[in-house]
This record gives sequence, C-alpha cells and structure tokens, in this order.
Amino acid sequence: MAHSTTRRPRTSSRAALLRGNSLGELFLLARERGAIDLAVGTPGYPEPAPEIIEAAAEAMRSGRNQYDHPSGDLPLRERIARTLATPADPATELTVTVGATEALCVALLATVDPGDEVVLLDPGYEQFTAAIALAGAVPRFVPCQPPSWRYDPADLAAAFGPRTRAVLLNSPANPTGRVLDRTELDEIAALCERWDATVICDEVYSTFVFDGRPHLSVTEVPGLAERSIVVGSLSKSHAISGWRLGFVRADADRTEVLRRVHEVTTNGAATPLQVAVGMAALSVDLDTAAREMEGRRDLAQEIFSRKGMKFAPAEGGCFLFADVANITGGRHDGRRFVLELLDEAGVLIVPGASFFADLARGEQYVRIAFNRQTDLLHEVGRRVLGG
Repeated sequence: MAHSTTRRPRTSSRAALLRGNSLGELFLLARERGAIDLAVGTPGYPEPAPEIIEAAAEAMRSGRNQYDHPSGDLPLRERIARTLATPADPATELTVTVGATEALCVALLATVDPGDEVVLLDPGYEQFTAAIALAGAVPRFVPCQPPSWRYDPADLAAAFGPRTRAVLLNSPANPTGRVLDRTELDEIAALCERWDATVICDEVYSTFVFDGRPHLSVTEVPGLAERSIVVGSLSKSHAISGWRLGFVRADADRTEVLRRVHEVTTNGAATPLQVAVGMAALSVDLDTAAREMEGRRDLAQEIFSRKGMKFAPAEGGCFLFADVANITGGRHDGRRFVLELLDEAGVLIVPGASFFADLARGEQYVRIAFNRQTDLLHEVGRRVLGG
C-alpha cells in the first residue's frame, strides 16, 4: 500500500519572489475597530461624477456588454489623448488596460527578458519590484535620501550597465510625493541614451501636482520621449479605482508589441465602463480637483506635523511620507507606531518599510493617504491631536 506524503506544490521562482500583501492583518484590525483608513490610496476625494455612473448604466442597458476591440474603446482613447501633455495618436499609440497595474506588467513584459536589469528609485511603490520579479528581470535600486528624497547622480550612473534594459520611474511618486524635475529627467535621458534603455514612467498622479509646479512628462523630454512608455490611470483622477481603467502610451512600433502582450494578459477592459468614461469624461473638472487636493494635502500636513512627524511637503500625488523617529524616542519601528496610533486614535496609516529594497531603511517611516473628504480629515485631526 502506497504511503501518501505531503509535498509543497512546485511553483515558479518568479512567484516565490513576490511578497504579497503585508497589510492584511492591519486592515482586519482597522475594520474591527471602526478606524478611519488613511492607509490605501482608494479615493475618498474626488467622488465619481454622477454623469459617469449614469453613462455606465446606459451603456449596459443599450447592449454594450460584450467584447470591445482589445486596444480599447476608440472614443475613450480619443478623450485620453486630449488630456496628454504631448500629442498621441489614439489609434496607434494608446491602449486601454485593466488598470495601471496591468499597464505596468504589459510594459515590462514587452520590454525586458529574464535576466535583464531595470533601474528604479528607492524608496518606491512596492508593486514595481513585484512586477519586475514577475517579468524575470533584476532590479537595480538607486537610493534616494531623506528628507527631500533626491538621488545622488553618481548613484544613478552606477546603477546602469550593459544589462540595463529599462528604467522604471514614478512622478509624482508613491510614497514620497516627489515630482521629478527637468534636471533629473535630463540626467536620466543621458544615461538611457548611453545604454539604449527604455524609460517606463508611471504618471498615474500627473493631475495632482502642487504649489504651481508643472508636471513634466517623460514625453516632453528629448532623449526620453522617443524611448518612453507611459503608464496612466483614471482610478485617482476620476475616483473610479474599482472600474480598473488604465492605459499605456508609446510610439506606434512599441504599441504593436504592447498590444500583443495586452491581448494575452486580459484581452481588454470592461466595455461599458470604457464607453461611460469616453462619453462623460469631460464632466470631470481636473483643475478644480487638483486645487482641492492641494488643500487636503495642506490640511494633512498641518495635522501630522503638529503630531510631531517630519516630512518634506508632498509635491504631488496623494500621500505624505513621514519620519516618526522624532515622536518615538528614536525608536525605529514604524509598524509598532502604526499599531499604537490605531489603538490610541482609531486611525490607520501604513508602515514605510515595505517601500524600501532594504526594509531596515524604512523602519522609521509611515505613509499617509490624504485623498479624503475634508470633514474626514478634520475628524482625523481631532482624533490624532486630541482636540
């Protein structure tokens, strides 16, 4: 009689590199205690435009419930093209994806081979490292230094080499709120030209840039424009993160390849939701939303600076990235601080360690989402400051 043995299933080495969601326990605790969630970037502001909701319902009622062309609903692509800093042909240079997450994975899978190297700034959005691992590539991290979160040009240059195939950027950045300036982008362009590297730039937060500074897309920078893939999303700008509508923008030759990968991964985003945004997107006042978001940034910065946190003002996006060592007696334990704040104030924020390649570098930091309604942020202030 054969004896059964318990074996671990054989899985890919790429999947073994994925950390998974480290925040599950915190979210459960927050839900149990009725805490205010400032952890995830799911928009509490702005709110979805009523016209978009109605347009989605009308699209379903009118029968737009089957596959659309894999590259996306053309009126939606035309709408997206009108929002871009530089012209793009919606027919040949824009592809609608299932959120920016798919756009990022498609961009990497279409650009790198296993063993290729991808340069990225550290700290950064943890999804970037996971997507690089899933593509079989190797990350080369460029450390950015607090409090301004700028890199040393020598460190940037040292990260490039013969195996560099791509540079992965994020501006405005999650979690730091940095907006890359022209000097930085010119430095990156020179290195991309030298090593013939593609730049993949996540510009999801491009509509939320503060204090009068411009958002500079990589498509506006000579040396990057002709070798760029831009990842975009409607999740934050239109407050429809659950609709999973993103896009990828590149020249026509790259787009042909991107679309082939996109067809294999998802074959297209939800048709009626694409139709709805294509019909109603102009009803969203992005300039007003940007001004309102800046006000929410100011309110959040006032609250948490009064709490004793240290941070550079967020230049864009929807997050503060704060150093809490000053209020923990020098104790570098962001997770413990997060749990204490949850217990004492009923407010959930995110430990900062997971945004760093070296987790120890991030132990004294936390990330705070401020894309919330003003009344909610005032309640946060009362809870956090005890007033």
